[in-house]
Amino acid sequence: MLVITFSIERFLTISKAKGSKSIEAFIRNVRQKLNVNDITGALAACDQQKGSVASVVKAGLGKYQEMARDRSLDKDSKIAAIQKEIEESTALELPMLEKNLVILSTIASVATLIGLLGTVFGMINAFSALANAGAPDAVGLANGISEALINTALGILTSALAIIAYNFFTSKIDELTYSIDEAGFSIIQTFASQHGEKETYTA
Repeated sequence: MLVITFSIERFLTISKAKGSKSIEAFIRNVRQKLNVNDITGALAACDQQKGSVASVVKAGLGKYQEMARDRSLDKDSKIAAIQKEIEESTALELPMLEKNLVILSTIASVATLIGLLGTVFGMINAFSALANAGAPDAVGLANGISEALINTALGILTSALAIIAYNFFTSKIDELTYSIDEAGFSIIQTFASQHGEKETYTA
């Protein structure tokens, strides 16, 4: 039940973090807006997309606009400021994405041990049935062995489900992180190419 509950919770959270549309389409749209220096359009795309990726990109674009208007800093300092803003926004969003994954990983490790413990108790009951004075208790023996096998199966099944869920959600978070990095790289590269030349002429 815990594995199912936390798997559903993580699925809903990560789906919400992706936003309303495809991540690939969103990144492509932002990149196209940046290429024509349409920062307002890129911000509007973030508002439409929503989610963690859009929040990080929007923070980076906000700093992009701020640095574009700033005349007191050189280009390298501006780029560093944009990069720092993206990194800080990412650091705020990632804990929310990774929340409760540690519970799934813990269940994956502990479930097999709990199943093994149940197996031991089942075998104890089985041998207790054999140890009865006189004729062995066939029903008690069968129940003990059945209990041991059921606990073993449940422990292995729970552990397997937890491992699959953990790896699945970890891969999804890695995809989101890669998308954030890709968008951040595009923002920084665009700023460097579009504002570097202007600053060279005004120097």
